Amino acid sequence: MSEYVISVNSTVDLPREWLEERAVPVIPLKYTIDNETYDDMSGLTSKEFFQKLREGKMAVTTQVNPEQAKEGLEKIVREGKDILHLAFSSGLSGTYNSMRIAAEELKEEYPERKIIVIDTLCACMGEGLLLYYALKHKKEGMSVEELADWVEQNKLHVCHNVTVDDLHHLQRGGRVSKTAAVLGTMVQIKPIIHVDDEGKLQVIGKERGRKRSIQKIVDMSVERSKGWDNEIIMITHGDCPEDAEYLAKVVREKMGVENILINNIGTVIGSHTGPGVLAVFHMGGKR
Repeated sequence: MSEYVISVNSTVDLPREWLEERAVPVIPLKYTIDNETYDDMSGLTSKEFFQKLREGKMAVTTQVNPEQAKEGLEKIVREGKDILHLAFSSGLSGTYNSMRIAAEELKEEYPERKIIVIDTLCACMGEGLLLYYALKHKKEGMSVEELADWVEQNKLHVCHNVTVDDLHHLQRGGRVSKTAAVLGTMVQIKPIIHVDDEGKLQVIGKERGRKRSIQKIVDMSVERSKGWDNEIIMITHGDCPEDAEYLAKVVREKMGVENILINNIGTVIGSHTGPGVLAVFHMGGKR
């Protein structure tokens, strides 16, 4: 069995050190702010990035193009390794399609190599959670084909439960109307969002006030995780660490899971959610 590598896009939003420790290659998307373009996971710190958003600066994101995808994957193939790439949801970006095109081209040039690209239909630490379990199964001895089958069978069991603090970023992205954003902000309405089975963000509810919205996404997680053994829960936040710690406390109380990984949301995903976003990621029966 040939050695293989699991690669990802930067939208996994896991700590860079975590990925480096596990030797996971990352193919980044890009973002532009203040007329400067950076690779996701580099350039500005989370605090610097979200401060600019709070000041009213706009960030524009760019998907991975086929040339960038090919360059990233070819580095691995040249080392004589096969690849299982877990791509950012096709419901949110054209990145998956670029990765797929690159893989097809490389398979023609390196016919002896296996290159499998999966549309995870996940975003942010939902992708990260899928990677966590994929690495575990690889370590247990799954072949690249067996692991690809496992990912396909389980990717829609990755639940993303999200609340945002600032409706205006959702309004810019077309998720809510301008009127709803203005009125909702005035009365402290916090949208409840999830990623659906097509890998798209959907607003599925609303709560008044921050603490109620946090309780709501945890209650959703409790309900959807019934019957599933979650050995880890992942939490992301948009530069609001105190709220993330409170969210983790509620998760521990209601879900009974002590192993919680907390990290700032990345700059590409954060461009669309704005500061103050909070999300819980876990395995469950359905999204």
